[in-house]
Amino acid sequence: MEQHNIAVIAGGFSGEYSVSLRSAAGILSWIDRSRFTPHLIVIERDGWYVHPEGKEPQSPILVDKCDFSFKHTGQHIKLDYALITVHGTPGENGLLQGYLDLVGVPYNTGGTLTEALTFNKYYCNRYLSTFPHLRVADSVRLQRTSSRPSSQEIIERLGLPLFAKPNAGGSSVATSKVESVEALDKAIALAFEECDEVLLERFIAGTEVTCGCYRIGDKVTALPVTEVVPKNSFFDFEAKYNGAVEEITPARISPELTTLIQTLTEEIYQHTDARGIIRVDYIIESDGHPTLLEVNTTPGMTPTSFIPQQVTAAGLTMQELLTSLIEDHLS
Repeated sequence: MEQHNIAVIAGGFSGEYSVSLRSAAGILSWIDRSRFTPHLIVIERDGWYVHPEGKEPQSPILVDKCDFSFKHTGQHIKLDYALITVHGTPGENGLLQGYLDLVGVPYNTGGTLTEALTFNKYYCNRYLSTFPHLRVADSVRLQRTSSRPSSQEIIERLGLPLFAKPNAGGSSVATSKVESVEALDKAIALAFEECDEVLLERFIAGTEVTCGCYRIGDKVTALPVTEVVPKNSFFDFEAKYNGAVEEITPARISPELTTLIQTLTEEIYQHTDARGIIRVDYIIESDGHPTLLEVNTTPGMTPTSFIPQQVTAAGLTMQELLTSLIEDHLS
């Protein structure tokens, strides 16, 4: 059987750099080495560096971006497939996908349009709000170079508390729960440190849940739903990566509500023309209906991340799922 060379691409230029490397380590541990030979590619601002077979070399090895290859031990190794696990730019906003399309290398995420759309929370939620049954939170988008409404106007529209977050980013980096008018300017400034656009969003009270989804061939499959119970005031970076959260899979919700969330997630997968594995986050409000928070097309892949938990609850292993996805995309 031919051994395909698989690039696990991590790193990037955002505050999620370290999270990306942790996801890459998880993916490397799950790849079936009887079928594939994985190579870690770390994207830095000064170059794309190769760790052949996931191991850091004694001296730096650079990717040849002309054909997505590298040289090692006298061999010219062409990379056949890319598993993108860059959280943030350039892996989650379509830039890396555009490059891979140009050099003819298949990959595990949606294409450039899908990634550009889903990376921009405001545009993505506005687009998805046009479909029946998909409810999104009211929000205001601020741009660094444009004038913005006054704090009082923002609060009159969205109320308090509200959330301030980078419009393009994840892992709750630079995200704040704003509970007073005095705290609003500081929260906006913090979010602008990460991104040129800031999203101010109505606070939604209720039960937070998240649902993964993938496609093999023509079949889209939603995974079991996870309930998220943060120990902090919201599901912030500490809760996500330092254990300040209780994650319950399957979620403690009714079978009917579970089915509704899974159905909505499958619809979102198809509305956005997603590929690979995505994750969609919701808040179940007091009326029992889920409100969409955001769509994540390169979800975390550490052993304790939501997707591995949901895959296990579905009776699968990450190795089985990754193998099926790679072989489906290479066929």
